[in-house]
Amino acid sequence: MACQWRRIAEAMYLAHPLTLGAGVVFIVAAVILYRRRGREDHDHGSQGAVIMLIIGAILAIHGLGLLAYHPMRLD
Repeated sequence: MACQWRRIAEAMYLAHPLTLGAGVVFIVAAVILYRRRGREDHDHGSQGAVIMLIIGAILAIHGLGLLAYHPMRLD
């Protein structure tokens, strides 16, 4: 039983850097896509790039652990 919890804890520690990395990849891809679209049509941006930027920001925030739930102890 203790070994199972240890594997889960190790996976969680690995998940945060991977999530942060995925967020950075999404943000970089969004910037590249937005800039490419901006050269083609100066009046409009790319909706896909904006959506990718939002997803990347959420993934990065989650990867940093800022969305972790820490209940307060009531003494």
